[in-house]
This record gives sequence, C-alpha cells and structure tokens, in this order.
Amino acid sequence: MIEDLISERKKKLNNFIKTGIEAYPEKSKRTYKISDILFGFSSLQKSKKKIFVCARIFGMRVMGSIAFYDLRDDSGKIQGVLKKDNLPKDFALFKDNLDIGDFIEVGGILFKTKTGEKSVEIKNLKLLVKSLRPLPSQWHGLENIESRLRKRYLDILMNPEVKEIFIKKSVFWGTIRDYLKKSGFLEVETPVLEATPGGADAEPFITHHNALNHDFYLRISLEIALKKMLVAGYEKVFEIGRIFRNEGISAEHLQDYTQLEFYWAYSDMDELMKFTEKMYKETIKKTIGKLESVCGDKKINWAAKWQKVEYLKIFKEKIGLDLAIVSRDELFAKAQSGGLKPEKNLGRGRLIDLLFKKFCRPTLVKPCFLINPPADIEPLAKRKSENKNLVCRFQIVACGTELGKGFSEANDPIDQRKRFEEQLSLRSAGDKEAQRLDEEFLEAIEYGMPPAAGFGLSERLFAILMNKPIRETTIFPLMRSEK
Repeated sequence: MIEDLISERKKKLNNFIKTGIEAYPEKSKRTYKISDILFGFSSLQKSKKKIFVCARIFGMRVMGSIAFYDLRDDSGKIQGVLKKDNLPKDFALFKDNLDIGDFIEVGGILFKTKTGEKSVEIKNLKLLVKSLRPLPSQWHGLENIESRLRKRYLDILMNPEVKEIFIKKSVFWGTIRDYLKKSGFLEVETPVLEATPGGADAEPFITHHNALNHDFYLRISLEIALKKMLVAGYEKVFEIGRIFRNEGISAEHLQDYTQLEFYWAYSDMDELMKFTEKMYKETIKKTIGKLESVCGDKKINWAAKWQKVEYLKIFKEKIGLDLAIVSRDELFAKAQSGGLKPEKNLGRGRLIDLLFKKFCRPTLVKPCFLINPPADIEPLAKRKSENKNLVCRFQIVACGTELGKGFSEANDPIDQRKRFEEQLSLRSAGDKEAQRLDEEFLEAIEYGMPPAAGFGLSERLFAILMNKPIRETTIFPLMRSEK
C-alpha cells in the first residue's frame, strides 16, 4: 500500500534528521547542468576538475561498498557512482536511506566505466529534498488518461514525450509573438473581467467583485477591448491571453484556454488571408520541424497553396439548401431530419452553423480558407459591398475543424447596433450564446474606428499539430473533483 511506502520514507527522513543532516536545505551548489557535462565531457574529464550536479534520483543499485545512481535534471541524465572509500563516515546512511525521487547534490570528478558509460565519481554528497511519495512507476504507475491529467506534474516527470509537448507549445506561441512583433504589431494586455462579455457566441462565467459590489464576467474573447485600441489610435495591436467559455468539454474544446487575437487598421480580409497563411506556415515549421503533420490517420500538407472554399457553395453541395433563399423553418426541419435535435429557440444563424459543423466542415481536411458566410452567423464582421447578406469573413479550416478566424471588421456604428439588437432578440428567445448589446463598444466606434481586419486563433491549432485531444496538450486542464 502507498501508505506503507510513505511511512517507510518518513522513517528514512528521520534517520537523516537524527544525524544532524538537513533534509530540505536552503542552498545548493551546481556548477554544470548535465547536458553541459555530456557535451564537454572529454575536456572536463581531462582537467580532473571537480564538478557539482543537482539532480533527482531515477534509479539506484547498491552492491556492497558501491552504489550507482541514475541522475536526471531537466537537461539530461548521467550516472553517479558512490564508493564507500570516498565517503566512509556517511556511506551507510546515504546507501540505506536515499530513495528514487530524492533530490541530491553530488560533487566529484568525471570518468567512464568499463562499459563506456559517462559517470560522476561522487566525492561529496548532499541531500537536497527527501521525497515522501514514491514515483508512479514504483508502485502502480499512472494507469489511465484521467490519472495522468489529474496528476499532470507526474505525467510530465515520468514521460519525456509529454514533457516535449510543452517545450513545443512554448515554441508555438513564441513564434507567433515574434512574427507579429517583427510585422510591426504592438503587444498589449486587456482586462480579464468585463462588465459586458462580447466578441463571441459563448456563455460566460460570472464572478463577483467584492470591492465594487458588482458582478462581472470572465472574458469570452479579446476582440472588443482590442478594437477600442484601434479607436484609441493604435494601428496594429495583438494580445495572447486566457479566455473563458462556460461550454461543454470535447476533444476540441476547453473552458479556460489561450487565444491570440490581432487587429490591423487599413487592412482587409484579402490581405489578412495572405498574411495568416505565411504566419501559420512559419509557426508550424518551427514548432514541429516540417510542414507536414498527422491528424488521426491522415497526413496534412500545410506547404501547398491553401484553396478558397465558398461557404454558400459547399453548404448547398453537402446539405442541399440554398442559403440565399432558405427560411429559418426549413433550416430547422433539416436539422431535425439530420438528427441534430435543435432547440426550438435557435435563430437562423445558429441553425446554419449547426448544420455546417455537422455535414460540411468534417469534409474539409486539407488546409483551406472558408470564405463569405451569411451575415446571420457573424455579427461583428463587415458586410460585403456586393451582397449585404454575406460578410467579409474567412475561417482557416483543416482536419475537419476551425483553426482560426479572420474578417474585415464591422465599423459602421448604426449597422452594428442593429445587428446587436438582432442578437438581443435571440437572447430574449432563450439563446444563451447570442451576443449582448454592448453600449460602451458602440459609443467607442461612434467616435470612429478605422477600417481594419482582425484575426484570432486558439491553442486548438497546437493540439491538431500534436495529433492529440486538446486536454492532453494543456498542462493542468480543469478536472471534475475526485469522489
């Protein structure tokens, strides 16, 4: 039982304490990381210079008057060899009371064993941390995905491939940030708490501000605040930040996740598509080292020129309805006959989106731009000049899912108010995800917001590149409490 193993380790801890050894000292000494030692092994060995390493024990073998330790830090692993002659006074204490999982500091000289293994001959040994719980592989391991995600620190510790995911995730966001900065964008930070949530069709989380005695919402998008920055006179702004949506869990959805949004004055949808295609290709190449990834059992080629797919055309091909003339009731009937069980209060836009996600989007496997959807589904995008029933919006779609969205921004305050009022009617009819009427935003654009393009992508793109459900590419995903 785990309780017995913990009890045994506590006894070993007390054995150190009784001899006056501090089990959790304040200071440690490290002159080299393990990767640096391995890289410069020959010259360090020849110099006979004493090196100091701080590492965790991942394996140990004791044979009489000699003990072997597999030592790891975050850069690599090396063998430590402790001989009784080098530590005559405390050899038995350390031999009998160190465990896998303990952190130690070793000082010594480098040598190679008879089998050629690079090793440290330990001359000095110091306990840095006594581990009271055995690492998973010692007792039952992390048995399933729920255990791995709940104890993510152990999952990362024990599985190098999981650790590598989050190194790549840092490269992913870092590449995007660098790409935007070198393109002249200013990074800003906007509030997480909002009086009126906006910028997306999503149900928000609510929290209470004690000092102001007022309820606020956790933001569901970065959009509204960043557009106000355009009104303020900035022409290129972006933010990479957390957003929160109180919606269902799936392989593609999180409730608390990182999103990028940027806004670009005097640009439009067409220029934005060219810009984002280049940004994606550079980001993908730096993140995974190539422009080909795997999605399920399919290979995705990101290098080829991305094609444009007309929203109305594919909708008619796959579903058989012409969005230029189809009524809300016809859409509702089609959703019912397609087994989607739509709620009775859904408006035309939500029904279009529901049908599209079920019957059209899964067929779009190659990277493409899905363009010119109906105005019903995008209340913040500019209407097309040649057809006011459509909007200047594109989605980047691959692997059957949305991986980014951009549009020419609506900046006509009269039309924007009308479209917010339409959303408000949908909310009144029971659609919890319909957008709210934001008077502060309307007031801001009444001062004048320049013509602009805006774009957003979430960490779903990274999950697709890793070919994993999105929770498995999140360090500490929210989990249901253990019973």
